[in-house]
Amino acid sequence: MSLDTPLQRGFEFLLSEPDAPLSAWVQSIWSASVLQTEPVVKPLYPDAGSGIIFNLRGEVRIGTEVLPEGIIMLPVKHKAAHIALASGAELMGVRFHPAIGFGVLGRLYDKPTLLPQEDSQYSLHETYTALQTTTGSSCRIEVLYQWAHCHLALILAVPDSLEKALEYVEQGDLSGGLSGYSNQSLRQIERQFRTWLGITPKHYQRVLRIKKTVSYLRQNPDAKLADVAFQFGFSDQAHMTREFRAIVDITPRQVQR
Repeated sequence: MSLDTPLQRGFEFLLSEPDAPLSAWVQSIWSASVLQTEPVVKPLYPDAGSGIIFNLRGEVRIGTEVLPEGIIMLPVKHKAAHIALASGAELMGVRFHPAIGFGVLGRLYDKPTLLPQEDSQYSLHETYTALQTTTGSSCRIEVLYQWAHCHLALILAVPDSLEKALEYVEQGDLSGGLSGYSNQSLRQIERQFRTWLGITPKHYQRVLRIKKTVSYLRQNPDAKLADVAFQFGFSDQAHMTREFRAIVDITPRQVQR
């Protein structure tokens, strides 16, 4: 388990990236608290993953959706949005890798959705109560680790055929199609993507490429954009800018700034 704690005045954010075997299912477990009087607004970049938010206290918005206090099941993120946290807000979250959310929860959500009290799957409501009675971000993150180890370890989250397709899309070129690597037809592969991620293989590839490019630009704010476009497989800088506007609603230059 690794911890990353970006702090700014009046805002605490604690991010933990799990080790194996949990890392096969979970990207991160995180905690956020707003200690100042002004709300905090942060961008949420797409990663083709989904997750769960435990909203313990305060008003939270993602885009135009108001998240009530409780357990919020999140849709697959394939376009950018902003999260706004009001003063005093406290929330935790589990972020799944692409397709894992469907494997764990058995369905995709089309918008942030409050989990009903009568839904008892995976002891989520008991976990929410435990988080409410636990103080300190690190201790709350440990509660979510215990939940994840207890309920995710025995799940066969993603079928082998889809897992191979996800790896192929991430590493390969889709110009030759996907069916060549598998005994499945292209239609079967696309059906799996739509069922488990709610998007096509091509859109998944676009999201991954933007995610990698955003990460690179953050780490290299002085990089020449034409060189970055070539490095990440865009046809040119203009193509990269169009893809950024379509998926993350900002330009590469704005990310650098």
